[in-house]
Amino acid sequence: MVPDTITCELMSWEDFAVMARTLALRIKQSRFRPDLVIAVGRGGYVPARVVCDFLLHDMLTSFKVEHWGMAAEEKPSVKVRFPLAVDIRDKTVLVIDDVTDTGRTMDAAIPYLRSFHPREIRTAVLQHKVSSPYRPDYFAREEKEWRWIIYPWAVHEDTVGFVHKVLTGASLDRAGIRTALAERYRLTLPPHALPDALEDLLERGRISRSGDRYTSLDPAS
Repeated sequence: MVPDTITCELMSWEDFAVMARTLALRIKQSRFRPDLVIAVGRGGYVPARVVCDFLLHDMLTSFKVEHWGMAAEEKPSVKVRFPLAVDIRDKTVLVIDDVTDTGRTMDAAIPYLRSFHPREIRTAVLQHKVSSPYRPDYFAREEKEWRWIIYPWAVHEDTVGFVHKVLTGASLDRAGIRTALAERYRLTLPPHALPDALEDLLERGRISRSGDRYTSLDPAS
């Protein structure tokens, strides 16, 4: 269970590009040449594509493992949702995800892939949190202090989740929401993020608006 008050890191596209290049260089330096790169969806989709670019590797596929929802909401069970659609028997494969956090994604992914009898499986992530019991073969950065990392391809989704959290049991204007996000999550949003999140929450009927104040219509999560 992730606590209600956590520290978030909002990553930029520039920081991501640096880490993706670092990760690719470490894979190159190991002289591992996979037959196939497999992205773990959804977090691994973008990292896998960019790492493949640096590796000049065009054999990329994916499957989806469900573990985390939006805004650090951990799902009760980890499962493969959309299965692998290619034959990996006797192939060397590189599995790429964004981060090792609890390790449960890889704990589900690796046995699943082994059931297809590949020759070798290695794993790679942008960021490895030392709190994770699973340690990947490659990572660009090791994180000694736990925090929720918001990658640039998930800013809107996580913003919606965290805004909904601060509005649960509260009635706040936009300034109050920004203050609550900063106090509870150390999260400072880009200018467009909060209006976009509020618009989607209103459209989906998850919050209401009275004047300049917003409140959640959902029970506490």
